[in-house]
Amino acid sequence: MLQKTYYKTKDYCKVKFSFQPETAETVQLLGLNSDWENSIIMSKKKDGSFSAEVNLPKESKHEFKYLVDDTLWVNDPEADSEVPNVFGGSNSVVAI
Repeated sequence: MLQKTYYKTKDYCKVKFSFQPETAETVQLLGLNSDWENSIIMSKKKDGSFSAEVNLPKESKHEFKYLVDDTLWVNDPEADSEVPNVFGGSNSVVAI
């Protein structure tokens, strides 16, 4: 799930990424700002969900995926859209 908070006086939007896999020890968020090498470690909640908050520039689009337990790449089913990737699959997109 994506939750966006816009600010009138700021040039960015705060985006909260929330993801609830069936089972997982770790979830990482990758791809934002075209950075597929440096992950954002998502915080695990008591209910088993994971979340992270990121500030992203207004009027921009960002591809991303979740990496579950360092092995499984997963798209966000509630992302704004999906686009094909070079591996024959797709990436989630968040539009600000």
